[in-house]
This record gives sequence, C-alpha cells and structure tokens, in this order.
Amino acid sequence: MADARSDKARRLELGRQRRAKTRAKVIAAAFELFGEEDGLYARIEDVSQRAGITRATFYDHFSGMSELREAVTYEVTHDFLTAVTRTVSLLPDPRERISAAIRFYLHRVREVPGWGRSMINLSANGIIFGAETFRQAELTVMEAIAAGYLTIADSALGRDAILGTTIAAISTMLREERDGNYPEQVVATILVGLGVAPADAREITEKPLPALVPAPLQG
Repeated sequence: MADARSDKARRLELGRQRRAKTRAKVIAAAFELFGEEDGLYARIEDVSQRAGITRATFYDHFSGMSELREAVTYEVTHDFLTAVTRTVSLLPDPRERISAAIRFYLHRVREVPGWGRSMINLSANGIIFGAETFRQAELTVMEAIAAGYLTIADSALGRDAILGTTIAAISTMLREERDGNYPEQVVATILVGLGVAPADAREITEKPLPALVPAPLQG
C-alpha cells in the first residue's frame, strides 16, 4: 500500500513538473514574440507554433491571450520591479524614488531593446507595465503627496502621468536615437508636471543612480 501511494505521488510530481515546464515554454515563446516588431499582433497560433505545442495544449494552461499576457507581464517585470523597489526604498526622498525608478526602466530599454518592445506590446492591451508596477507607481506618488513634495492632489493622476510618459518615452527610444541623458530629461519633465520646482527636478535627476539591489532568490 505504501509503495502504491509512493508511486502515485511520484506520478503526480512528474505531471506537475511537465505542466510547469510546458507553461514556462509557452511564456518564453510569448515573450520572444511580444519583443518582436510586430509582436502586438501575436496570436495563439503563433505562440503555440513558437513553443512547439498544439492549440489544445495551449488551452490546458491559459484561457486565452489575455491571461497569457498577464502571465508574461508578471514574469518579465516581477524580478526587475522587485529589485527596483528594493533599491529605491533606500532613498529618503519620494521624489528621488520616482526619479530613480523611471530612470532604471528607461536605461534598461537601452540595454535590452527587446524588453522595451515587450513592455509596449504587453501594455497595449492591458495595464501599463502590469498590475504590480501600476500599484507601486501610485503608492510612491501617494508618499510624495503626503510628504508635501508634489502640488497635485490626485495620486491616480500622478501615476498615469508617470506611466503614460514613460511608456511613450520607451517607444521613442526604440524608434529614434536620443541623447544619452534622454531618460533624465524625461524624468525632469515628469517631476515638473507633478509640481516639483524645475531647479529641484534637475538636481534630483542629475544624482547618480544607485546600484540596483537584486531581487532575493526564491527557495
């Protein structure tokens, strides 16, 4: 009896591992497609073909492209957002936290253009940068408003100004050659729009970016 239970447990674990492996393969294939020039138009058939699975297998893991987009967005933003959040949380001024977070995102686009294209294509049919980043952006704005650093009163308005301008800047960076300090110019513009004095905005954006604190290993 014990052997039978042990054998069943092994089969269940092997099945779980196979499902996890297939799911990861689908997400990886979707990320590759979303990072291509026409990735916005990726279909279930395209993802299935890239992942080497059938359409039926796709539906074993995802209800459709909307759910897949959410899963891919989480996978490609979670660790980076966690690292950025941990790093900027060490900065005492919420205006500096806003500045550093945006600059990290924009400089990453220069380092990994495919990641930037994925962010644009994933954001086109869902929450900009994903739910986690969306919430974190508003929380940081709320902290800055509470500290009296911003003149706006609506945190959602500040969040949208940050995320909307940042995603537009990413699109520009992928299409055009911009100055090396373009990310800092974008951030200064955002800060002024939120109510930060221009001189303070320039000073904040000219501060060196801190070293990115990596996300903790899962285990």
